[in-house]
Amino acid sequence: MSGQLSGKVIAITGAASGIGLACVRGCLDAGARVVLIDYADDKLRSLAAELGENAIPLRVDLTNPESVAGMMPGILDKVGHLDAFHANAGAYIGGDFIDGDPDAFDRMLDLNVNAVFRTVHAVLPHMIERGTGDIVVTSSVAGHTAVPWEPIYTASKHAVQAFVHALRRQVAKHGIRVGAIAPGPVLTPLVANWPKENLDRAMASGNLFDPKEIAEVLLFMLTRPRTVTIRDIVILPANFDI
Repeated sequence: MSGQLSGKVIAITGAASGIGLACVRGCLDAGARVVLIDYADDKLRSLAAELGENAIPLRVDLTNPESVAGMMPGILDKVGHLDAFHANAGAYIGGDFIDGDPDAFDRMLDLNVNAVFRTVHAVLPHMIERGTGDIVVTSSVAGHTAVPWEPIYTASKHAVQAFVHALRRQVAKHGIRVGAIAPGPVLTPLVANWPKENLDRAMASGNLFDPKEIAEVLLFMLTRPRTVTIRDIVILPANFDI
């Protein structure tokens, strides 16, 4: 345990798997108390039992406004305050747009975009009142360039990037830092939804990296002096080029 985050409370969405779980483990190892926010109630309880008393489960359906409205009261009830919020949960749709399902587009956009807006809106009053805080959003390299095999996902991450940078300018005066982590392909359950030929090609070339690398980036961002804001970090597998 490094102790870099001792005394800090961090809430992470999509905490039960993938990047979210890796970030939970990284923050716990650094000494933080971590609120694990996810829809998977059974998995949350199991993880809390495995990870110890500093891992606090909180079931929230991020696509349900009423559930999101109860998120911040739930955090405060369990841990008393919040230092950092990692809006990490997301979904993926790739492939040819013409073959896609518009209803699936809506579901993904609700999680990737609207849930980010709602959850960040929910935590901001507390951070403004305290005069400090960190908000980090999991974006994607697709938020920096238009990826032709994932047009709807790319659109969702461009929206996230615009939101992060506009919000950062609004809330800096309150002592709140806002930034984005933009990974390339990460070995998480989301890649199961890739077009098969893209996944096969990435696996064959070693073009996926471990989600613990994202946890290291999150830790770096959260431990900078308060005079420093990390606006974006783009992190890619060594052989990935787009």
